[in-house]
Amino acid sequence: MGKVTGFLEYDRKAFGDKAVETRINNWDEFSISLPEDEIKKQGARCMDCGVPFCHDGCPLGNIIPDFNDLVYKGKWKKALGRLLSTNNFPEFTGKICPAPCESACVLGINKPPVTIKNIEVEIIDRAYKEGWIVANPPKSRTGKKVAIIGSGPAGLAAADQLNKAGHWVTVYERDNRIGGLLRYGIPDFKLDKKLVERRVNLMKEEGIVFEINAYVGKNISISKINVEVDALILAGGSTIPRDLPVPGRNDTNVYFAMDFLKQSNKRNAGDEIPKDEVLWVEGKDVVVIGGGDTGSDCVGTSIRQKAKSITQIELLSMPPIDRNEETPWPSHARLFKLTSSQEEGAKLDYEVLTKGFNVDENGGLKSLQCSRIEWINTDKGKVFKELEESDFEIKADYVFIAMGFLHPEHEGMLKELGVELDKKGNVKADIKNYQTSKEKVFVAGDMRRGQSLVVWAISEGRECARSVDKYLNGGKTSLFSKKETALSNI
Repeated sequence: MGKVTGFLEYDRKAFGDKAVETRINNWDEFSISLPEDEIKKQGARCMDCGVPFCHDGCPLGNIIPDFNDLVYKGKWKKALGRLLSTNNFPEFTGKICPAPCESACVLGINKPPVTIKNIEVEIIDRAYKEGWIVANPPKSRTGKKVAIIGSGPAGLAAADQLNKAGHWVTVYERDNRIGGLLRYGIPDFKLDKKLVERRVNLMKEEGIVFEINAYVGKNISISKINVEVDALILAGGSTIPRDLPVPGRNDTNVYFAMDFLKQSNKRNAGDEIPKDEVLWVEGKDVVVIGGGDTGSDCVGTSIRQKAKSITQIELLSMPPIDRNEETPWPSHARLFKLTSSQEEGAKLDYEVLTKGFNVDENGGLKSLQCSRIEWINTDKGKVFKELEESDFEIKADYVFIAMGFLHPEHEGMLKELGVELDKKGNVKADIKNYQTSKEKVFVAGDMRRGQSLVVWAISEGRECARSVDKYLNGGKTSLFSKKETALSNI
């Protein structure tokens, strides 16, 4: 390391945010970067720790000590090379990843960890500004054709890798724009969609073909696609949301979170929303059920739509502020920290059970019927018990359910293919090669592993692409695995 005492000399300093009263009046990203000399100091905080646990903490196996050190030395282009050797889309992960690598940072045992995520996004932002990121199509083609269903992070990563290997790749997307979760599930103020468009345009220049409005299994036959290609990758994500089957669930103004977020992103992109489908919460009391990132995104979106009040409720207990015996280092701990959207104005309430939705005399939504619970340790794990005489109501004009996703859509494509499913309803595959029960059909991302992080989806896409390349080339591949890439660069 260029500055072996850096972790002793410099304190952690992360990116800042624009003032709340400014940022809630638009849909722009609001992160404020640091001066170059400060970024270099943050890179110098990376220790010569011997065993870089951050590698294991990162689903992609990013070579973090290397690019931290190169940034400290001002060797930005070399740092970019290290970063891109394991991560196809650092402009996405550098903004929306919860940074499990930082949870695994050795310095984080007794000091604030290195600002890995900030350094990552600074590298890729500089690369685009300097013109280092340009289309680089393969010098030759294998003649093999691969179809990828789904243009989310897993599908895009697989497409990028297989195109680099020289195969002809076509990506099918059911919506009218490319990006999947990146495009429709994440609000603009967290990820500017111009960044997604920039990357997609680059991939087009490199030879990847994108088909939009292609709902495979509905308006396009998966069987027809399958006979025309040499390999098929299913990367359609986990799209069936977890519902809340309580009295009043089907009454007016109770929606899944993704319906709200997707419509907001479509509106911001200039799409026309049919009048009878408009979700707009200005001047309304909003309740979000679910305390995760998707729920938080509903909070930030509601704030920008000028909701009257916003309450976010969670069935689980409030996370601890610091690590405890249940979340030892270097695990990615669930710790309490307000998200940027929650900081903008929302009431948070934990250990709340939703028992039903109340309506007024006109049949419109009036409130949530709730009660308090407590969690109890048992031999079979934690269970909750409803507290006596703890019923209460929360006023609501709109409710958004953000309780996660169960599995991919089974009707249509998956049934037509006849692929085997696992006990959770995901597509079953051999983890060593990502191959399904059907010949030449592979699967990656949330469709295989269940709902997860964008960084995991990119990792899945990369690993699946490697298996497909080996399949197409008779057991040989030019694409590194996560482990091989990390080891070859240390």
